Amino acid sequence: MRKAISVIVIILLLPILFVNGVILINSIVNPDKIPSFFGWKPFIVLSGSMETEIFPGDLAVVKDLGTDNLKVNDVIAFKSGDIVITHRIVEIKNEEGQIKYITKGDNNNTEDVGFVLPKDVEGVYQFKISGLGNLAMFLQTPTGMVACLSIPLLLLIVLHMKESSEDRQYLKEKANKQREMEQEIEELRKKNEELQKEKLPK
Repeated sequence: MRKAISVIVIILLLPILFVNGVILINSIVNPDKIPSFFGWKPFIVLSGSMETEIFPGDLAVVKDLGTDNLKVNDVIAFKSGDIVITHRIVEIKNEEGQIKYITKGDNNNTEDVGFVLPKDVEGVYQFKISGLGNLAMFLQTPTGMVACLSIPLLLLIVLHMKESSEDRQYLKEKANKQREMEQEIEELRKKNEELQKEKLPK
């Protein structure tokens, strides 16, 4: 059971480390772009503008599919200044060869101010993981980073120590049984010697 738990912890840690590694490399190679995992980008939802489909604290995952096939009713993530917004396309305009997307949050009464250009689109909304955004925000804090790294390691250390302790106990019990067997053999040997002496002619 302990070995199975250790394997499960390692299996869970490896993909997380791999994904974080790829995202880190992308952020270094392309510092002016939002890092992604082979085109997949997670965004923490901070507002309720897309309720009742996406809620604050959710983790919205989008995929960079290009902008050639975008259509009305697609939910897209796009840059607006220093933030990324995930809203629905409600209209597509073509003004003098320039494509412009008019967007709106499902829970908003009015359309977004201005328009979205293809270069601003980060990806098309694919799915959400409810509540994971709150956890992601916590993990971005120093305390969260320490917890993320230390808890699995501590779990592995505790399991290893417990296993080592039980191994020592097993070896101790085995040694005790060995000594008991040796004592029994010695007693049997002595009894056998005494019997042999009794059989000798006087």
